[in-house]
Amino acid sequence: MKTKLKCLVAALAAGTISASSLSVASEAAVKYSPYAGKNQASNLYWGDTHLHTKLSMDAGAFGNRLGLDEAYIFAKGGEVTTTHGMQARLSRPLDFLVAADHSDGMGFFDMLEQGAPQMMGVETGRRWHKMLNNGEGGAVALELIGRFSQGKMDWKTNDPELMTPVWNDVVDAAEKYNEPGKFTAFIGYEWTSLIKGNNLHRVVIYRDNEDKARGELPFTLADSADPEDLWASLASYENETGGKVLAIPHNGNLSNGMMFADVTVDGKAYDKDYLERRKRWEPLYEITQIKGDGEAHPFLSPDDEFADYETWDFGNLDYSTVKTNEMLKFEYAREALKRGLEYQAKHGVNPFEFGVIGSTDSHTSLATAQEDNFFGKHSGSEPSPDRLMHKFMSNENGTIYSWREVSSGYAAVWAQENTRESLWDAMERKETYGTTGSRMTIRFFGGWEFTSADAGSPNLADVGYAKGVPMGAELRERSNKQSPSFLIAAMRDPIGGNLDRVQIVKGWYDKKGRVKEKVYNVAWGGDRKLNRKGKLPAVGDTVNVAAATFTNTIGASELVTVWQDPDFNAKEQAFYYARVIEIPTPRWTAYDAQRFGLEVPDNVPMTTTERGYTSPIWFKP
Repeated sequence: MKTKLKCLVAALAAGTISASSLSVASEAAVKYSPYAGKNQASNLYWGDTHLHTKLSMDAGAFGNRLGLDEAYIFAKGGEVTTTHGMQARLSRPLDFLVAADHSDGMGFFDMLEQGAPQMMGVETGRRWHKMLNNGEGGAVALELIGRFSQGKMDWKTNDPELMTPVWNDVVDAAEKYNEPGKFTAFIGYEWTSLIKGNNLHRVVIYRDNEDKARGELPFTLADSADPEDLWASLASYENETGGKVLAIPHNGNLSNGMMFADVTVDGKAYDKDYLERRKRWEPLYEITQIKGDGEAHPFLSPDDEFADYETWDFGNLDYSTVKTNEMLKFEYAREALKRGLEYQAKHGVNPFEFGVIGSTDSHTSLATAQEDNFFGKHSGSEPSPDRLMHKFMSNENGTIYSWREVSSGYAAVWAQENTRESLWDAMERKETYGTTGSRMTIRFFGGWEFTSADAGSPNLADVGYAKGVPMGAELRERSNKQSPSFLIAAMRDPIGGNLDRVQIVKGWYDKKGRVKEKVYNVAWGGDRKLNRKGKLPAVGDTVNVAAATFTNTIGASELVTVWQDPDFNAKEQAFYYARVIEIPTPRWTAYDAQRFGLEVPDNVPMTTTERGYTSPIWFKP
């Protein structure tokens, strides 16, 4: 180093280089790195924001004996022994996890099994404890869940004496397994609102560490079944601690028209304050999970050939009321996004301006969403020769068998780093997408200046951020371009199926006050061509169902394009999101049939077309 300095001083003295040229060289050196000073979301992280352990009352009742330790070890790529003695491991570790156990009765079943004093002080508790020791867990589960749903429990499920030690355990485990930069263990829980069997559940996720999250107990159904009261509780938490928290609704398909209804729980029309609070506290929606896909329904979107994917439209959560077509428009994400445009036009606020994620809602402590590695909804649905025909739900309204369970889904987050703060901020700004379990990579940007040449850029994200906005954002002020353009890139899961196609789903509010939708095929694999109606021939099918195999000899490993809206009207509100669909691959039912040597009824689906949904980009005149 001293030699270099001597040479530099000598060169200056000899006049072979000048101080001004040295200044120019230094300035160039400072500007040399094109990545310096940038803080864009350049990393993709995969996780599950909705996993239950044995601490959830229903999970424990169904037999789950795996706790928080096993859930985190498994999510981080470790091998664990399942409740029924099977060895299980993910194909690849996840980057983050929310152990979202139900707030009502959290840890209740565990205490009951262990004979905790709070349980043994009541005759029902002593009886159930004895039944558990006698191997009658199933009978206890049925009686317990029945009493809970009817509000006839002998204990207050929001009793601070019961909740506090368990909540401390939840926080302790998240702190134990959180490794900033490597793995994020969020602190969170699920608020389980159930109104006459109608599902209004929300997962609550904290941005904060234990110093803030430990101080206030989770909100429960025993406190209130009204989402407005949940929001008030979250606001109180933020005001008192200075922390940050958000809520994620899920399974609108089991709400029988309540999730995205036009009235509050009390039956009142939305006012502007309600609209603003809903938008504030619920920036994301869980669009796909084990109990059905929630993007679209064929009754609502008859022109969309891919709308009927893993549809659960039997009734509400406990199947006490059968579904009717009138309920559907208030249950699915696409319809809610469309109706949000109406609210924006009439009230100046869009309560349904949400992004999307996927997650499992598994009650096994195992965040499994891969078709060849699916461990079911609860411990009774773990892999076995009999699980396909297990009765998931059965009453006078009919029977739902376990083969209908969906091996779905995962949350994908574009963020700067793998920390609670960075990932949570990305969720709040909606730079997220959800998949049905495939780990496909998707980029989606909207702007006014994208050209076809941008699709060939080696650093596509740089172009996307420089010229436009990412998924989850609003388009910037309109330039002289006639219509917006979108830069879309999708790459297949390295161990998954090739891509069939990329589609743009558009919804808009026209000049007559009507909401409309259209699905555009914008990129696809193979030499197929669109017909006059914009429809694309099927990609084909390489699945060998009997062997539970497929080949990537059709489709494409990567699809990149720039698409410009041919039907744009600058006076009309609109949203756009990307839907990426894979070629057909074996469904988890095919893997079960092959591994257990089963003969499966003809009505059981054996193939699937995995997909990913991005958060929308909105245009407001």
